[in-house]
Amino acid sequence: MSLKDQLKENMKTAMKAREEGKIALSVIRMVNSAIKNTEINDKVELDDQGILDILAKEMKTRQDSLREFEKGGRQDLVEHVQAEMAVLEKYLPAQLTEDEIREVVKNAIAACGDQVNMGNIMKHVMPETKGRADGKLVNTIVKELLG
Repeated sequence: MSLKDQLKENMKTAMKAREEGKIALSVIRMVNSAIKNTEINDKVELDDQGILDILAKEMKTRQDSLREFEKGGRQDLVEHVQAEMAVLEKYLPAQLTEDEIREVVKNAIAACGDQVNMGNIMKHVMPETKGRADGKLVNTIVKELLG
């Protein structure tokens, strides 16, 4: 089952759940809207990887919002954003741990040989970690291991 079909099925389930599925329904509708907008703007039919990119973007937006709400002391909004993130996590691949990212970066440094610089390492690391790790964390680990 494709990711798009899974989202449609889960949307139907959330509609039937009424009050309990309210947050899931709003998140799935928002994701479907983002998918549709991207398909219309780019004039393409998104595959699972394209949908995963949209899901990762939506998750990143919520992580940024969560930090701001925590700084502002808005516990009600923090809980709401965390519930939305829980829905999005169901569709995203498992995230890499910091140790796993370090291992990928070390392998990339070894693969670069004598051309070890930030750009070359990031070219090797990003395809392996795309959608499975935060880019800022990857960047920080690369700088740390190069430094």
